[in-house]
Amino acid sequence: MNEALIGAIVARLERDEPSLAKAFAASSAEVGVRYVAIDDLLPAEWAEQIASKFPQPHQMRLMDSFRERKHTSKDFDAFDPLMKDITFALQDERVVRVVERITGIAQQVPDPQLYAGGLSAMTRGHFLGPHIDNSHEGSRRLYRTLNLLYYVTPGWQREHGGHLELWDTAVRRNVVIESRFNRLALMETTPTSWHSVCPVVGEGVRRCVSNYYFSPQSPTGRPYFNVTSFSARPEQPWLRLLARADGLARNALRKLVPGGLGKRDVYEGPKA
Repeated sequence: MNEALIGAIVARLERDEPSLAKAFAASSAEVGVRYVAIDDLLPAEWAEQIASKFPQPHQMRLMDSFRERKHTSKDFDAFDPLMKDITFALQDERVVRVVERITGIAQQVPDPQLYAGGLSAMTRGHFLGPHIDNSHEGSRRLYRTLNLLYYVTPGWQREHGGHLELWDTAVRRNVVIESRFNRLALMETTPTSWHSVCPVVGEGVRRCVSNYYFSPQSPTGRPYFNVTSFSARPEQPWLRLLARADGLARNALRKLVPGGLGKRDVYEGPKA
């Protein structure tokens, strides 16, 4: 199934490659973050099959703090093989090269360890606060350049919440990219690419397959480093202060302990 998925993704991206590239380049005028959404990425019946095989929230790890509330996993050995197939299809070199042409971001590198990638499931009350992503992968040799978010909940509507939001640098104004079924969203990652997921308010499970690409070239043309750093929504001023203090502390700790204190959350391949 993996080869069929790769072929379908490449064909879909190449079909509208010029218009997707134009939309990605023009989108920065909105809030300064470039993005593009590709609808109907796969044949509908394939996307529905992926949705039906997606793990249940109780099979995944709950991330719960003032920063976020969601279930995540990259424990592919515990799930249907289709989950690994769709995730790594988006890491395939053939897909990477088409995405590179669409975005114009040079020397993109896939991430077979899924550093911060994998599967996520969000239910009522779940959210992801405004944040900028960790600037690098674990070795700090490569800069994070692109988020690829594939949504697989049939019938998911705008009124259900759980949509991707891209913010201006002050985190005051945003654009919303709906988490529509069978949609792939591409968004660039820079030191100012603030983004979030608004709270889920509908019933059901908002499912997403997340991937990231990296590059030896800095997106800004100069060296920089930051850990994942949170802010808060404009109507949450006190939470913004807490998030700022939290970010400063975690950035300072990472300078003292470059590898971090916890085990890196990466995919290490099938268990023996």
